[in-house]
Amino acid sequence: MSSMSVEQVPDPVNWYAVHTRPRHEKVVAEQLCRRDIECFLPLREVLSRWKDRRKRVQFPLFPGYLFVHTQIRDKRLHILKVDSVVRILGFNGKAEPVPTDQIESVKKLVYSTLPYDPYPHLAVGDRVRIIKGPLRGLVGILVEKKNRFRFVLNVDLIQQSVSCEIDSCDVESI
Repeated sequence: MSSMSVEQVPDPVNWYAVHTRPRHEKVVAEQLCRRDIECFLPLREVLSRWKDRRKRVQFPLFPGYLFVHTQIRDKRLHILKVDSVVRILGFNGKAEPVPTDQIESVKKLVYSTLPYDPYPHLAVGDRVRIIKGPLRGLVGILVEKKNRFRFVLNVDLIQQSVSCEIDSCDVESI
């Protein structure tokens, strides 16, 4: 009589949003890296002014959040045991992956030389694809701000967005 073994389907490697305590994003990212968990903390540079000086300081683009790229079944407890981690975002106690194309889009924008700003999450608006320039191929929403056009990338799971200025002739409706 042969014994039948049930093979487990390997847990896929996905991006997940991690909610942190306020102003602890960088510390959590460092601790995750020390535990060999790949993470992405999008930062933006801001000119801070004090009475006696000015300095460029890096702040998280999405305050309170960073992203991990891992097999969640294997690493969930390792992530949750990191000081200042509040939770891994998901539904009904199950971690929900962030679509890879959204993470790649945010990375492409953050690593470009274009200026960008956080932007309130949008649920409505025209979806567009950039057809020219360094962000060619990205899909997002076109909005208007002070008579200038802005391209908005959404990370739906954390209800956060980032925007950059763009010429309306550089996009096509989809």
